[in-house]
Amino acid sequence: MSGDRDDRGTIGRRVQRLRAERGMTQRQLAEPAYTPAYISTLEAGRVRPSEEALRHLAERLGVGYEELATGRPARLATDLRLRLTGAQRALATEGAEEAAGQYAALLAEAEAHELPEERAAALLGLGECAVETGELTTGRQYFEQAEQCLADAGAPLPARVPALRGRALAHYLAGELRYAVYLLETTLDELNRGGLHDPDALLLLYASAIGPYMDMGAHARAAQAAELALSLAPSAGDPALVARMHRSVARTLLAEGRLAEADASLAKAAELYRTLQLRTELANCHWMRGYVCAQNGELPRAEAEMREALGMLSAGRAALYSSQVAVELADVLHRRGKSAEAAGLLHGVLDDLSSERGAVHSAGAHRLLGIIAEDARDTEAAEEHYVRALSLLERAGAAGDLADLCRLLGDLLRRTGRVEAALDAYRTGLGHRTAPGTTTLGPAPAQPPL
Repeated sequence: MSGDRDDRGTIGRRVQRLRAERGMTQRQLAEPAYTPAYISTLEAGRVRPSEEALRHLAERLGVGYEELATGRPARLATDLRLRLTGAQRALATEGAEEAAGQYAALLAEAEAHELPEERAAALLGLGECAVETGELTTGRQYFEQAEQCLADAGAPLPARVPALRGRALAHYLAGELRYAVYLLETTLDELNRGGLHDPDALLLLYASAIGPYMDMGAHARAAQAAELALSLAPSAGDPALVARMHRSVARTLLAEGRLAEADASLAKAAELYRTLQLRTELANCHWMRGYVCAQNGELPRAEAEMREALGMLSAGRAALYSSQVAVELADVLHRRGKSAEAAGLLHGVLDDLSSERGAVHSAGAHRLLGIIAEDARDTEAAEEHYVRALSLLERAGAAGDLADLCRLLGDLLRRTGRVEAALDAYRTGLGHRTAPGTTTLGPAPAQPPL
């Protein structure tokens, strides 16, 4: 504790202020162990009090030793940690805006009292709030500050993993898949090389890598990450983390054709989220179950699950996630013959998506609008949407979606007599695999309408 004290001048001024507030003389404060002259010297900042002297003064002044030595009110750190838990609960149940206000107030207090762990936790919470509302650049900056704060405080790498994972998530949602994977993989390498076998940290990283791996077409790596995550789950101490892992693993199971196991994995995740009352995560679980159903052709159930997810996310003002699930719901509606409703939904969310914000789903929206335009025999509009989608996917490196789109664009170009351009589109898509679980939306029509 002595190494965490303020300097002697600050302590002296604090002693003087507290003594004056209590109407005590220097003699009353000093007795019986010290002299008034010692108190005078201490208050002038000319001597650094020993721990024994500080404990005597704290007792005479009626304050805690830590408060006198550091200026922090007694139990401040404990109180802040309890309130951080409350803010985390608010994010899960009341939405990002409410939670962000709480985290901002906690950040100010933690900074005022120089509490690095609590400051990092508040920054991490603000990052999560920003990501949920779609402010990805702001969220990434909060995560970077949290990571730096912990590094400056000498925190070990496992303690910095949630901030690193937050950075990777922000890059992933912005469509920067390769950089997200780079962040996750380098952190995993450092943990494993250093023998830092922290189950929660490793589980968080492996589970977070599955989505980018699948979008990039690195299916073997995704399967390996899922296998390692499943092996770590029994050792993990955070049930919310285990639930997130089950949600991520479901996508690899789906890609391997293990539909029943994927659904069972999501059922486990949903049950954990209900128990923990994590609304956004539960909504994401409904979303993923809808995705599994859509890839398996169970369209009525897919629509019900995605509508449930969209309602929950919209109520929590999770703007980016709401826009993404709306795109996938629109795909299901189109496949159920509700193309007008699907188009309306897509046009309503396209302004919320861009190359820097939900790039893969922005491409998915243009792809689907292209298919709807083809159905209406508007080949010019269809081509425009496909080309915009292609540009977004090439930038993101989303292999499964890219292969699917190149086939659609190639077929359109071939039917309109541009054979060389069609061949170029097909070549771009070659080498990428499209299978259930490897694309953002359901498979494109096998025989596009002529």
